[in-house]
Amino acid sequence: MNVTSAERVSIITPSYNAEKLIGRTIQSVLDQTFSAWEMIVVDDCSTDGTREVVQGYASKDPRIKLVALPQNKGAPAAPRNVGVSQATGDWIAFLDADDIWHPQKLELQMLALKREGAAFSCSQMKDFTDDRLLEFPPVEEVGYERVSFCKQQWKGRIPTSSVVLNRALMLKFPFNEDIRYKAVEDYHCWLRILQSTGDSIKLRYPLLSYRRIVGQISGSKKYMLERMYMVHREYPGTSPLKAVIFTLTHALGGFYYRILRKGL
Repeated sequence: MNVTSAERVSIITPSYNAEKLIGRTIQSVLDQTFSAWEMIVVDDCSTDGTREVVQGYASKDPRIKLVALPQNKGAPAAPRNVGVSQATGDWIAFLDADDIWHPQKLELQMLALKREGAAFSCSQMKDFTDDRLLEFPPVEEVGYERVSFCKQQWKGRIPTSSVVLNRALMLKFPFNEDIRYKAVEDYHCWLRILQSTGDSIKLRYPLLSYRRIVGQISGSKKYMLERMYMVHREYPGTSPLKAVIFTLTHALGGFYYRILRKGL
């Protein structure tokens, strides 16, 4: 069956030294009930065997492609932008090299996007440390909520590896590649898109499993709070006082969702 670009989802995966984990991530894409996808792995000059692992999968499935960057960019923003520029589908999904999808993720999100006539969607997520313990029961029906620009200002509610959105939006609002925005370039990107186009629909089911790894940048509370304040302080129309308030509400929300609930 011929698949048009309007039906195809281009999955963008930045990778760096992910040799031990990326195979399980790729397998979660191969296990999708929605088959009209391409997966573009953009490797940021890994020094381990990441590229060989990806090439092994690509040799067996032409939907998987490796883009090997000639120089390390130091953050996932640039590799993601490269992937978007090479995508052939009208829809973009992001999946980090150590995260895992529920087998019905793309199917359920594409149905929701079509049903609601939306251009931007995400889902809930749950944390994990051992993928051998993950279970994926069938999902019959999923409700959703709307994430607005204001809601996102108060607390980040959009897990990047759960996002599916129209490619035109990513071309218009690419990730900020300034190294100062490392680990918050996604939050900043979603703010700009929400302010410009309206709400994202968020499926109320953890279709994303987020791997928790010791030493992750996003796990450094001091670093993340500093970066979050920077994003809000530099965001047009945000006063210094609001930047402080949004940083504090983000921290409190992070404690509740990530520490107590182990998900988002």
